[in-house]
Amino acid sequence: MFCAFLHIDPACCHQGRLFDLDPDLLPLFQYNCKQFASPQECLSAPEFLDHIRKVMLVIDAAVNQLENLPCLEEYLYNLGKKHQAVGVKVESFSTVGESLLYMLENCLGTAFCPDVREAWTKLYDAVVKAMRHGWDTLPEGD
Repeated sequence: MFCAFLHIDPACCHQGRLFDLDPDLLPLFQYNCKQFASPQECLSAPEFLDHIRKVMLVIDAAVNQLENLPCLEEYLYNLGKKHQAVGVKVESFSTVGESLLYMLENCLGTAFCPDVREAWTKLYDAVVKAMRHGWDTLPEGD
């Protein structure tokens, strides 16, 4: 079931939903100082697709380490620091979580029952909690 999340199309569905929910996130996705004129332009950029692949790899790692999430804490801590340093607000992860659940619901259809939603929500919350520790080490805006 999970291997489908490493494909680009469902991930773009997720990120497209992200921009629908919060268009102000688009400027955060700049590559080589390029500003995208539209979400569609961003969604088709090779650099963005690589970013999506990396997001899916983090989710894959969390799933694979479900019984041992503490082994990912240092990596997620550093990932949190990196995201804060480039201007991502911790509040944006709620929007990311909502768009991830949207993608899962669309990919899994009727298999996305309340128990599955709850399990994915708990996993995502654990990842975000570890990443938030990175925010705690940097002053806001640094």
